[in-house]
Amino acid sequence: MKNQFELSYKDLKSTCNPNIFKFETTESLEPIASGIGQDRGIKALEFGLNVDINGYNLYIEGPSGVGKTMYTKHYLESISKKKKLPQDWCYVYNFDNPNEPIAIPLAAGQGKEFRDAMDRFIKDIKHDIKDTFNNEDFEKEKALIKQEYEAKRSALMDKLNATSSQYGFQVKSANNGIYMMPVINGKTIEEEEFEKLDPETKKNFEDKSAIVQQHVMEAISQIKNIQSESDKKISEWQSNVALLTVNAHVNYIKSNFKRNKKITKFLDDVKKDILKNVNAFLVVDDDSKKPVQPQPQRQEVLRPWLNYRVNLFIDNSNLEGAPVIMDSNYSYPNIFGKLEYENYYGSLKTDYTMLKPGLLHIANGGYLIMQATDIVSNQYCYETLKKVLRTKELGIENPVDQHSSMVMVSLKPEPIPLNLKVILIGNEALYQTLISVDTDFRKLFKIKVEFEDDAPLTLENMNKLARVVEGFCQTEELPPLDRSGMAKVIEFASRLANDQTKLSTRFSEITQIVGEAATLARLRREKVITGKIVDEALAQRIERVQKYNQKYLDMINNSTLLIDTEGFKVGQINGLTVMSIGDYSFGLPARITANTYVGKNGIIDIEREVEMSGSSHSKGILILSGYLGEMFAQDMPLSLTASLCFEQLYNGVDGDSASSTELYAILSSLSGIPINQSNIQASFLVLLGFCPSIRILDTSLNFQSLSHSLGNT
Repeated sequence: MKNQFELSYKDLKSTCNPNIFKFETTESLEPIASGIGQDRGIKALEFGLNVDINGYNLYIEGPSGVGKTMYTKHYLESISKKKKLPQDWCYVYNFDNPNEPIAIPLAAGQGKEFRDAMDRFIKDIKHDIKDTFNNEDFEKEKALIKQEYEAKRSALMDKLNATSSQYGFQVKSANNGIYMMPVINGKTIEEEEFEKLDPETKKNFEDKSAIVQQHVMEAISQIKNIQSESDKKISEWQSNVALLTVNAHVNYIKSNFKRNKKITKFLDDVKKDILKNVNAFLVVDDDSKKPVQPQPQRQEVLRPWLNYRVNLFIDNSNLEGAPVIMDSNYSYPNIFGKLEYENYYGSLKTDYTMLKPGLLHIANGGYLIMQATDIVSNQYCYETLKKVLRTKELGIENPVDQHSSMVMVSLKPEPIPLNLKVILIGNEALYQTLISVDTDFRKLFKIKVEFEDDAPLTLENMNKLARVVEGFCQTEELPPLDRSGMAKVIEFASRLANDQTKLSTRFSEITQIVGEAATLARLRREKVITGKIVDEALAQRIERVQKYNQKYLDMINNSTLLIDTEGFKVGQINGLTVMSIGDYSFGLPARITANTYVGKNGIIDIEREVEMSGSSHSKGILILSGYLGEMFAQDMPLSLTASLCFEQLYNGVDGDSASSTELYAILSSLSGIPINQSNIQASFLVLLGFCPSIRILDTSLNFQSLSHSLGNT
C-alpha cells in the first residue's frame, strides 16, 4: 500500500501545459514593464511618491534581478508626464558681489528665451552705441564742449601772461604743464643766456620768479578744474545719449519678464554698468590685437558686456512633465555639479558661465534613481547627499578647492531650492545596516518598498511573464517563443523559485536563458524558439559547469570516494551533500557511518570535535542528542556513546539537513537492522522527533546518475 506521503517521480517536477496559452508565439503579445506579484511593493511605492513631506524619500529593496530598477523607472516615467513642469534656472553676474553669481528661476522654456534675449541685447547694444557716438550731431556737441574748454583755458593763459609780464616773465603751456621764461628787451632768453647775466639781474629775476610761480600754480589749478568740468560734461552727455539707446533695449526685455524681480534688478545693474563703461563700447573689439602677456582684469575693463551673458543652467523646455533621472556615474561633480576652469596664459580662470549642473540639479522637481551600494560606497558623496536633502537647497562646491594647495579664484553661487524624490535601490542587508547605524538615513528615507523574488504560479502571472519575455526579445531583437518554449521558461522559473506553487521573478536569470535559447535558434536558422531549444539551452548551461561534478563522479566510480549503491549495511547510510560552485549547485552522496557502544559520552560528532563542523550542523547534532534523551532516557540515564562521521569529507560540513540521516545510522547500529544502500536520504530533525521535508530533491538527481554509472538500477 502506498504511503500517503510518498512522492511519485512525476511529483518532483512542476510541468506547464503549453495549451494554456492563447497565443501561437509571444510576438503577438504586448510587452509590459510592470512587476509580477509585487502588489505590496507597488502599493508602497505609489504611496511613498505621493507623500509631499520632507524626509519621505524611498528605499527599494529586494533580491538582485527581480526588476526593481526596471519597474521603478518605467513607473516613474509613466506618472511623471502628468506632473508639473519644473522651473528653468539661470545664473547671472552679480554686480554687487562678483564672486557670488545670482540664481534666477523661470518658467520652463523661459530660461532659453532670457538667454537668447540677452545675447541679442549684447550684440545690438554694441552696434547701436557705436553708431550713436559716431554720428555728426554727437561729434558737433562734443566739439562745442571742447571749444568752450579751450576758450576758457586760453583766457586763463592770456591773463597769466599779462600778470607775468609785469614781473619780466613770459609763460607758455606744454603737454607736461606750464613753464615760464625771463624776458629782456622784449625777448625771452634761454637758460644759457640767463647764466651770463650779472648777479644783480639774476637775483632780481629769481626774487620775482617766486611771485610768478604762485600765479602759475593758481592758473594750473583753474585749468584742471575747467578740464574736469569739460570731461564731466562730455561724460554726462555720453551717458545721456547712451541712456536713450540702452533704455529702449532694456525696457523691451523688462516687459517680457516684468514679474521677475531678479531679472529687473539685473537689467538695472546692466544699464548702470553700460553707462559707466561707455568708452569700452567705442573701442574696436579685435581679438587679433590681444597682448602676448596676460593683463589682469583686461577682460573686465575692455569687455564689460561679457558680464551681461546668461548661463542657462537648467533648461526644462524639452521636458514632458517631471524629470526622471538615472545614471551610473556617482562622482561628486556629476551628482552635485561643478565649476570648470580654463587655462588663461598659464593660470586658471573661471566665471559664472562655467557653472555646470549635476544630477540633483537636473532631477530637481522630479525623481532621481540611484543604486544604494554605489552611492553609499562613496562616503563623501553620501554625506553630501544627506546634507542637501536635509537643507533642501543645493549649491555648487568644488571638492578640489578644499583640498588643493593651489590658490584658485573660485565662486560661491547662490544655492537653488531642492524639491525632488530620491529613490535608492539596494538589498535588504544594506538597508538593515543603514537603518541601524545611520540616524540620518532613518530620517531621510522613511518609505521602504519591498520587492519579492517570487509570485504565485497563476495563469495571469504566467501570461505576464510571457509579455515580459516578449519585451526582452523585442529590445534585444531576438526571435519570439512559441507555446512550448514559453512553457519550458515557466517550468524553469518555477524551479528557480524552489516551489511548485510559485513563479520566480528573478527576470535577469529568466531572460538570460531566453537569450541563450535565442542564440541556439539563430545558429539553426530557426525563426521561433521552441521548447526543445529551451531544454537544450538549459542542458548546455549545466554541461558548461560540470567540471567539479564530473570529477566527484569519477572519484566515486574508481573507488577513490567510497559509496555503496547496492546491498544493505548496518550503521551506514548515504546522505545528500549539496555542493555550490558560484551560481551552480549539485547534489552528491556522502557516506555517513555510526558506531555505538556502552558509555556516558553521548553523541560524538567527529566533524564537530575537530572543528570541521559549522554552527548549523552542530545545532543538528545537539537536537539529535535531545531527541535520543527524550525517547530512551525517561526512567534512567542513557548509557550510550555514539560516534558519527562523514567519511572522506575533508573540507568541512554545515547545515542540519543530515540530522535525521545521522539518527537512522545510530538506530541501525543500535538495533543491528541494516539500511538499504540504494537509497539517499536528507531531512532535518526537530527536537520532538518530526522530520519535515526539504527542497533539495532537484540536486539529488545526481545520485540516480551515479547509480546508473555503477551499473545499478
